[in-house]
Amino acid sequence: MSEGQAEGQNGQPDVPRIGVFVCHCGTNIGGYVDVPTVVEYIKTLPNVAHAEHNRYTCADDGLSAIREGIEKYKLNRVVVASCTPRTHAPLFQSVCESAGLNKYLFTFVNIREHCSWVHMNDKEAATVKAKDLIRAGVARARLLQPQKEERIPVIPVAVIIGGGISGMTAALSLANQGFPVHLVEKEAALGGFVRNLSNLWMESGDPKTSVEPTIKKVLEHPKITTHLGSTVKLVDGHIGSFRVTVDKSGKDEIVEAGVIIVAIGAEEFIPEGMYGYEQFDNIVTLAELEILTRKDAFPKNLKDVAFIQCVGARGQVHSYCSRICCNVALKNAIYLSDKINEELVRKGAEAAKDAMRAQEGQGGHPSVRIDASKDTVADELIKRRRSRRDRDKATEPGAPPSAPTADQRANITIFNRTVNAYGVHHEVYYNRAREKRIKFVRYDLENPPRVTSEEGKLVVHYYQHSLGEWRTLKVDMVILATPLVAAGSTEHISKVLKVPRGRDGFFLEAHVKLRPVEFATEGIFLCGTCRAPADITESVLQANAAASRAAIPLKRGYVQVEALTSNVDAEKCVGCGTCECVCPYGAIEVKQTPQGFKAQVNAAACKGCGCCASVCPQRAIFMTHYSDQQILSEALAALMDTCQGVPQ
Repeated sequence: MSEGQAEGQNGQPDVPRIGVFVCHCGTNIGGYVDVPTVVEYIKTLPNVAHAEHNRYTCADDGLSAIREGIEKYKLNRVVVASCTPRTHAPLFQSVCESAGLNKYLFTFVNIREHCSWVHMNDKEAATVKAKDLIRAGVARARLLQPQKEERIPVIPVAVIIGGGISGMTAALSLANQGFPVHLVEKEAALGGFVRNLSNLWMESGDPKTSVEPTIKKVLEHPKITTHLGSTVKLVDGHIGSFRVTVDKSGKDEIVEAGVIIVAIGAEEFIPEGMYGYEQFDNIVTLAELEILTRKDAFPKNLKDVAFIQCVGARGQVHSYCSRICCNVALKNAIYLSDKINEELVRKGAEAAKDAMRAQEGQGGHPSVRIDASKDTVADELIKRRRSRRDRDKATEPGAPPSAPTADQRANITIFNRTVNAYGVHHEVYYNRAREKRIKFVRYDLENPPRVTSEEGKLVVHYYQHSLGEWRTLKVDMVILATPLVAAGSTEHISKVLKVPRGRDGFFLEAHVKLRPVEFATEGIFLCGTCRAPADITESVLQANAAASRAAIPLKRGYVQVEALTSNVDAEKCVGCGTCECVCPYGAIEVKQTPQGFKAQVNAAACKGCGCCASVCPQRAIFMTHYSDQQILSEALAALMDTCQGVPQ
């Protein structure tokens, strides 16, 4: 049987009968490509039994047209020419399966991103290119073979790396569904970075009182095994069957699991040598301020405070914006404003009491002079009583402090390059800060603030854009808002799990929109600040999302891997190991067999990327569903007027 023939129900080879469905995609394609002309041309191609165009092929009527076409015209191959296969290929494959056609007998041709959108100004050229692309897709479809997907059993156990708020949330989510969970934390206690915080931005409560119940639930949960003071040393295997080596004080423990969730968190950037940090006293980072505030150990007699945003971020050291720094600065600025104002009012009240006591020691309160020659003696007596009553009331214990005057008010300034108060709640916080007379001063990267010390007082030199001149501000304390950076263990975890990192050092998800809590490697998930800077609310949401995705294979008990894998011809393979070195998923291993050393492919880990086939010096590796003959036929057809003459 040739590669272009599929086996029919009677065991005899079927002649390819191809159905082509071209989508207008509204005006995305139809506005720049003459779709009816393209369809008429497709009908002339060999083995095309049916061709039609639809307004929206992904809509219900378009999907129904594919089902009806498969049944009516006895189609055994389907080609859809529309937009990106990244989002719509699984949809069309499922439709083919519902009509009784193997989903690997389907081909997707992208004539939107690859054609109409790049040729908007030349409809004739776009139409010609659409014909070429679909002709190539038809040529490949003629050689497609039905494939069978392999089912791999899944060990119903999860390993979670990281015991912060994200890791604990994910652990509880899975454990409450009945799955055993191993939680690995490198520190001696759970809680992560949240333990350093002084207060939560949406409420004034102590974060420890919020995280401690979660810690207690984790430690007491019968389905959760906690490994404190431990690190992940080695990981082998694939989705459904991972072997995780956990190292605790030099002793290794092997944990077998079906899925892994990474939640190792992030660290604060330390601004060494920047803005007087570690050079002058009373210059701290936001995280250090949180610790000082929690311990109530920040400097006494605090009144003038300056925040400097984007220290080490947005082009200074790191290129990215850490997102949450502005909101954390707003939270702490409001907290300090309330705390300092309360302290200043208290001191003002005590000073007033001391002054009154001093006056009483010198003969009592100064009396109100009464002029008996006037008829207002009674009024002046009343005035005297009211004056004495007000003084006595002010000296009563527990009397509410009066509103702070200009000299009794915190002077807080936030130097920023734009305030990133994203979201409704954060915008409310920004407005609250302005109501408390917290000042916001803009600066740019060309003229950043400078911090010096004069006579024991910190001085911030900043460029005032409105006035076009440099000015100074004397302060008691400077707080530097630094970004979150990838944790120190990120590189090790990346190598152990064979998962990618972005250029900023954080882990790189499979797709920022479609798969935001998954790695490209099946069975490994991520959440929290190891993915990118995030606040507690976002981290908890991501943790629940990662746990939800991880629970799918655990609950199902098996995974059905796609048949897009590499295959090794043992007769040609010489066991050189080149394929093993280049495989990004660790899916190939050279093992000794009775015939000698041969490369063997783990179908569960293989993603069909083709790296191994491209470097094999013996041409001993071929790709399922993307054979050399299929790719060659597709390439030649794109350069020919018809599919005639394409190698069979």
